[in-house]
Amino acid sequence: LNIISGTRAVQLIKGLGLIFLVALFAQLLELNTVNWFLDSFLTIIMVALPIVFQPELRRALEQIGRGGFLKEQFWQNWGPKEINEIVMATAEMSEKKTGALIVIARRVGLKNYIETGIELDSKISKQLLLSIFQHQSPLHDGALIIENGTVQAASCFLNLSTRSDINPRLGTRHRAAIGITEESDALAIVVSEETGVISVAENGQLSRHLDTAELRETLAHSFEKSKEKSFMRRHL
Repeated sequence: LNIISGTRAVQLIKGLGLIFLVALFAQLLELNTVNWFLDSFLTIIMVALPIVFQPELRRALEQIGRGGFLKEQFWQNWGPKEINEIVMATAEMSEKKTGALIVIARRVGLKNYIETGIELDSKISKQLLLSIFQHQSPLHDGALIIENGTVQAASCFLNLSTRSDINPRLGTRHRAAIGITEESDALAIVVSEETGVISVAENGQLSRHLDTAELRETLAHSFEKSKEKSFMRRHL
């Protein structure tokens, strides 16, 4: 249910439920013409469903596939130093109201998204993050993706969430952050260009108005939790 919550699929399911109820009553009342029409209509609907629900089906399959093994390289290259560099850069961008979108991959690789941007393969540093998102930089639009403990690419294109329950005041960066965390187990950090507010998206949910201490705690807790889950999977 979490997969389709807040999406157009909810309305489609309600509509299909109503059609099935009408079909049931038509069959009980032996309304042959109505039955014939509904049978033909439902046949078309069943063929069209995989196309209409394609985003939801893709999201469901990706969530099922998240149970894979953790890349050991990630944990070798990730630690308090990397978290500190991200937090310090985010804090400065928040203070200066520099818009930013940082996506941190975990167990699910983001190669398809990395290939849409400019590949960097650089160490995580405050200076690098600040230089990428400054307004004069040609890389400031789009998302920066961190994978395996390194900055893999910048100016990456992400799919926007199609959920209808997202605050309409939120911009493209926030929708992209929610979208990537719906499609993968990544964690996304957003700095609002208008207000400087720091937000974190995880599992399709957005937490806003974080301070630097809360951001640091969120990053540390999130990755320790993921590391623990992966360790348990390998030893079961």
